[in-house]
Amino acid sequence: KKHEKHGKKRKKHKEKVKRSTESSGSDSEPIFPSDLKRKQETDRPQAAAIPSSFSWLDDIPSPTAQPFCVDSKSDASNWTYKSLYRGDVARYKRKGISSLGLDPRRQEIRWEDTKKKHKGGDKKKGTDRYFFPACRLLLRSQPPLQTLPRVCESSDVTNSNPFLPLEDTISSVNPLGVYDSTTALWLQGKGKQDPTDHHDNHNSETGQEAQLLTGQTEEFNRKLREQPEDTQLWLKFIRYQDELSAAVFGGEEEQQGKELLERRKSSYKAVLEKKLSIAERAVATNPGCVALQRERLRICQELWEPSALAKEWKKLVFLHPNSGPLWREYLLFTQSYFSNFSVSKVNSAYGKCLSMLSAVRDGSMVSHPALPGIEEDMLDIFTKQCHFLRQSGHSEKALSLFQAMIDFTFFKPDSVRQLSTKQQVNAQIKHIEEEEEEEEVKDRSQPRWTVWLDVESSREAAHWLPWRPEKAKGQSEDDCEDPERQVLFDDIGPSLICLSSPELQLRFLLHFLSFLGLPVDTVLSAGLCHPGLLLEDLSLLTQGSDSRRALTSHNLPRPGMNSVGHMTTLQGTRKWVGLGKQGEKFVNAMFNMLQPVLPSEQRAVLSLSRMQYEKLKVFRCLHGNKKRLRSQSKISKRIAKSLLKEAENRSSLAMWREFAQLEWMLGNVEEARKVFSAATALGGAKGLCHPSLCELCLLWAQLEVEDGESGPGGVPTDRGASTAVCVLTTLTEGHALSPSSLSQPVSPVAILKARRSYEQALTAALSALNQDLCNPQADKKSKLKGLLGCYALFQYLTMGIKAASAVYSQARERMDELHRTITSDQNSRADADHSGSNLLVSRFAYECETVAVQQASLLKYHMSVSAFPLATLRDTLTSAISRWPSSGPLWSIYVQVENRYHSAGRARCFFHSVTRDNDSVVPRLFAIVAEQQRKQLVDAAQRSCDKSAALSVLPENGLSNRIRGLFESAVGSEMGVHCPLLWRMYIHYLGLYMDAVQLFPEHIQEFVDLMTEKELRVRLPLEELDILLED
Repeated sequence: KKHEKHGKKRKKHKEKVKRSTESSGSDSEPIFPSDLKRKQETDRPQAAAIPSSFSWLDDIPSPTAQPFCVDSKSDASNWTYKSLYRGDVARYKRKGISSLGLDPRRQEIRWEDTKKKHKGGDKKKGTDRYFFPACRLLLRSQPPLQTLPRVCESSDVTNSNPFLPLEDTISSVNPLGVYDSTTALWLQGKGKQDPTDHHDNHNSETGQEAQLLTGQTEEFNRKLREQPEDTQLWLKFIRYQDELSAAVFGGEEEQQGKELLERRKSSYKAVLEKKLSIAERAVATNPGCVALQRERLRICQELWEPSALAKEWKKLVFLHPNSGPLWREYLLFTQSYFSNFSVSKVNSAYGKCLSMLSAVRDGSMVSHPALPGIEEDMLDIFTKQCHFLRQSGHSEKALSLFQAMIDFTFFKPDSVRQLSTKQQVNAQIKHIEEEEEEEEVKDRSQPRWTVWLDVESSREAAHWLPWRPEKAKGQSEDDCEDPERQVLFDDIGPSLICLSSPELQLRFLLHFLSFLGLPVDTVLSAGLCHPGLLLEDLSLLTQGSDSRRALTSHNLPRPGMNSVGHMTTLQGTRKWVGLGKQGEKFVNAMFNMLQPVLPSEQRAVLSLSRMQYEKLKVFRCLHGNKKRLRSQSKISKRIAKSLLKEAENRSSLAMWREFAQLEWMLGNVEEARKVFSAATALGGAKGLCHPSLCELCLLWAQLEVEDGESGPGGVPTDRGASTAVCVLTTLTEGHALSPSSLSQPVSPVAILKARRSYEQALTAALSALNQDLCNPQADKKSKLKGLLGCYALFQYLTMGIKAASAVYSQARERMDELHRTITSDQNSRADADHSGSNLLVSRFAYECETVAVQQASLLKYHMSVSAFPLATLRDTLTSAISRWPSSGPLWSIYVQVENRYHSAGRARCFFHSVTRDNDSVVPRLFAIVAEQQRKQLVDAAQRSCDKSAALSVLPENGLSNRIRGLFESAVGSEMGVHCPLLWRMYIHYLGLYMDAVQLFPEHIQEFVDLMTEKELRVRLPLEELDILLED
């Protein structure tokens, strides 16, 4: 702009000179401005020298000669006045570097601040805030500072210091360590670092970070050019784009408002488009890789319309019909495609998937070979279909599907076993169907929507069995009032599959028992289905809340999944303790039918599940009606005794252990001790070499300790502790323990011998772990958790908590290291017996998690009976949870411990660190539960205390927004969006805090219409409800 102004002035000046020359005559020569200026300077008389000092006018000989002087010292009075406000005085900006009134040939003034600075430049470049991009890159480039004392996993957690050690800042300049860094530099005669150097360092570090990221990208491109068929490298490069975008766009936090939101959206979309282009290039290079195709469709979910995405999914499963993981993701997409969702469409998609995989398995589809593990994939998809039907209200179809599968697997004739799956299905059509009476409206004075919910849940609890006509009463199929209760074979026939291995057949039976609500073995029933997809109730999040049973409260499994017929609201209660009268008859008939066709090992597994189910029903009645408890205890004890009379269960220590705990729960302590004593005689002289005997003695000792009173130091000193020590000592001697010897004290020599035996047995067991895990034919039973629990509890009762923690720390270090090794080896190779090795690794992982739960439970119990530093328990829990982030018992103990204290910052940081590096939905659920419990505590304290009283907890604002933010983050994750429990909790939270319950009666018709449109089961139409209310 300045050059344009100068150009215009020169142009005007030339035009003026040109006009003057034209007016003087056309014959005269042109006169240039420089010639006129030179002529004026030569004609001007020489001026006298201007004085540089001030003088009075009377002292000048000729006043008119030099009336001015140069004053080099500024006078503040020329531009301001003391009585005026500074804002009222005009300020002037200097134009150029010259001064008016000076002779340019002899006088000159040089200004120091000649460099122009932008407005606000000093303020922005002077100091960098912590959220500026340069500072964020600096934090990323440097390792984080250690704020807490580091606890080594191999060391004893009880030896941690009870204080935070300070850094060594004592020196000759700073002897007391009280000066800051700037003062210390001044005392040493050194100056502070120049801010300009600081900016240069930031710029250099920013450049280094950018250079590093560019170098990694170039390295990926180079490797992909050399190895374009490496699919894992393509996947790593695609996921690396998220890390790259976090580094490039990580400094946007200093922007605010809409600008920040738009930048985030644009950057996120740019990253998705870049990942999509990489994925398409990878698919073009490797068109047969299913993993790259799945990754491409995952990216497209954020960019494409659902209809276009559905077409791509159908095309992909058509090209790869033999891929079980691809079918699973397609079915999950079909269930979440709301605009085109209906129960019949999803159910037919499941049937098509299973029939296609069955054809691939049988060899009927010659175009695609059967992949390894196809039967496991089929069983996993079959189980998901049954649970989908149950969740959508069609329990009759799900149960009929299980029943038909039992007939198809165990009762089909040998003549059809060599046929294809489709031919076997056509030859085998059989149903097992039952019936139960209906419950009508009991209280018609309630609101209309409350009555509807009541009758709906009652009918669901009563009508989960398919309906069949009673021939004795002359009924036919036309007499069924609800046609949905009738199940046709066409609805379930395409989903029947063949399971050849006995392990998969047992896993199928355990899935069915879990569907009915029976506790099952976690490892044997584990499938490929992610557990978060089946979480529905709060039992997983509320386990271990019984403070009186701190050591044994985690023995009852809580899968977090509703059983059939008990799909209630989060605040609702179960209709029955079990499955009702007809449901229990159905379970008895099923067990009686399966007993003759199963081998002895599988019968023992089912009997143990039935025994745990009876114990679970008694546990549900403990805090309810006493009459109901007496009735249920009689029934459960009768069934338990009948199970123990069977030949294969008479010598089963696991069955006797469950029965003894059942007697203890009912308050029959002496009877339970007799059962325990009789069971130890069955173990023979094996002692510590018998895993089941170790687990039985551990449970006996734990129950004795829980019922005992604590003495000095928190260690129980009454009969309970002495009995526990006697039980654990007698276990090492290898003989039975009689009830009369429980009251006798244990000699110190026997204690020393027992400690020596425990130490040798544990050392031998840890040494043999590697060989057992590498041998697929080895015994799959848990060998360490019983032995380790007995040894640690023995050390706790005889020496104290430090000795017990030392035992757990030594064993956990070895077990975790071995688990990491075998997991990495298994991922790097493909064994022939892949399913057997998977079962061994899963069993060992479950054992490692159980040992961690045992240690945390023991530390929690010790804290409840004596003074003990919280840091020890917290360090144990954080190290264990970091290793097993999906463990519900560990998270439950952690939340209970952290909620007892005011500060929630440490727990929030830990939750964030775990959820950031793990895709499991379990940590996110517990993070939400922890914040909800904290909000309830704060609200209760603020409501109960008056203004003058002190609050029991520190008040905290923003908890509602934090909880809602956690919900949004959880449902935005890959697995959280498909978790029913998470959505139920979110809806319940919004209804609780946004008064959605008051709006529910007005919209009940809309909800029912939507359910009918999507074919979700409505057992009580609103028209029938109005008729019932009128009657």
